[in-house]
Amino acid sequence: MILSKEQNFYPDISFVDKNNGEKIALDIKSTYRTSKTAASGFTLGAFTGYFRDRTSKKNITFPYGEYEKHYVLGIIYAKQAERVDEYKIYSIGDLKKILSVIKDIEFILQEKYKIASDRPGSGNTKNIGSTTKIEQMRGGSGIFSKYGIEVFDDYWMYYLTKDMARVLELPKPPYRNIKEYFEYKKA
Repeated sequence: MILSKEQNFYPDISFVDKNNGEKIALDIKSTYRTSKTAASGFTLGAFTGYFRDRTSKKNITFPYGEYEKHYVLGIIYAKQAERVDEYKIYSIGDLKKILSVIKDIEFILQEKYKIASDRPGSGNTKNIGSTTKIEQMRGGSGIFSKYGIEVFDDYWMYYLTKDMARVLELPKPPYRNIKEYFEYKKA
């Protein structure tokens, strides 16, 4: 087990088999519930840099292409509805009275592609987004689960934001979702 050297390195933990050198990536992610059935969603790592250049050693423990599998340990939680007084001083006897800022914690473990969505994860960053449906997170039944890791890899390796398309002098990105991706691949 090898922990990442830096906070912004991928993955958080690398497991390396001592016998054959096989590597498994484990990234730890968290998201909060927005309803009983939905969550804000995870950001599942970059779709540029090491994801596209599978031999790159920048911001990654081992080159992406050396990992046999990529897993996400997801933490889904609810925000505490009651206001927490962060300045109040408690005695050790009051420990059970202290409200946590989060509650209803659930853990999921899935291969990254199985919970990925076909949209970026946050704002204008170049990160892969996840499904926001908690059942799909639990069951690993996101949009790419039915198409496989090859489609997931191809989709995100060639995905372009508007700015990336502009730099390449394209009027717009070739696709913005899985439906447009399949139409683009047919052309």
